[in-house]
Amino acid sequence: MTQPLSATSTSPRLGIVLCLLSMFIFAAQDGITKILVRDLPVAQLVMVRYWVFLLFAIAFATLKVGGVRVAANSRHPWLQLCRSLLGVFEIIIFGLALRYLGLAETHAIYAIFPLLTLALAGVLLRERVSSRQWLAAVIGFAGTLVILQPGLGVFSLASLIPLLAALMFAFFSILTRKISTADGFATNMLYMGLWGAVATTAIGLPQWVSPEPGQLAMMLVLSMTGVLAQLLLIQALRYAPAVTLQPFNYALLLFASVLGVVWFGEVLAPALVIGAGMVVAGGLLSLKQPR
Repeated sequence: MTQPLSATSTSPRLGIVLCLLSMFIFAAQDGITKILVRDLPVAQLVMVRYWVFLLFAIAFATLKVGGVRVAANSRHPWLQLCRSLLGVFEIIIFGLALRYLGLAETHAIYAIFPLLTLALAGVLLRERVSSRQWLAAVIGFAGTLVILQPGLGVFSLASLIPLLAALMFAFFSILTRKISTADGFATNMLYMGLWGAVATTAIGLPQWVSPEPGQLAMMLVLSMTGVLAQLLLIQALRYAPAVTLQPFNYALLLFASVLGVVWFGEVLAPALVIGAGMVVAGGLLSLKQPR
């Protein structure tokens, strides 16, 4: 998710705390999703989440920019559509990864997306990529290979699912960068919520499986905490600049790994730990240094 807002207050510690809390909620969400996808279609879960997200986007537009009609005024409506559909399928694919892989492994592979975004920005947006950033991308890619272990007899095709999700989210981020130069945050959210709800309803409604009471409760928690995590991230950006918060986004991988061990009894293989460390190191190395 891009971070178009800038800090309006000088309280970076509070911003960091809010960012870490949002990362923990995102990790917990993925843990809940991993439980639900055992018995329910992924598209169904994503559909409910987008319904709730659309309501949030409408409320945000009404309160912040004067209404849905104002927020719907986009200079890139077709790019907004492409971006929204890309976001939908990225979430669905990530959910499939959670069905077949552990929470820690999924996030360790998915953590390569900032470096994929960096490389794509250099190619597609003609952004200048320094030699240090290219080195970071190589380190992160090498870390991903350590996790995947191709050719060593332990490679699983399922491991490519979060890698595909990471690539799709990188393209999503590139489109968001391009669109955000003309469209505001409320407009981006409204289009993503609207087209996301339409697309997921078309896919998820035919697959609908009536959830049991406990599953329904978890679906509601999943949807509401998604909005809460976004609000916390928005607030974090009001207290600290994005460049300050970026390193703390990798706490998501740490939280997901801990929850994977505690909730699902996952074992963190040495290759996973080493590879994830390389991916995170590459991501931190790629960050632009503040002037």
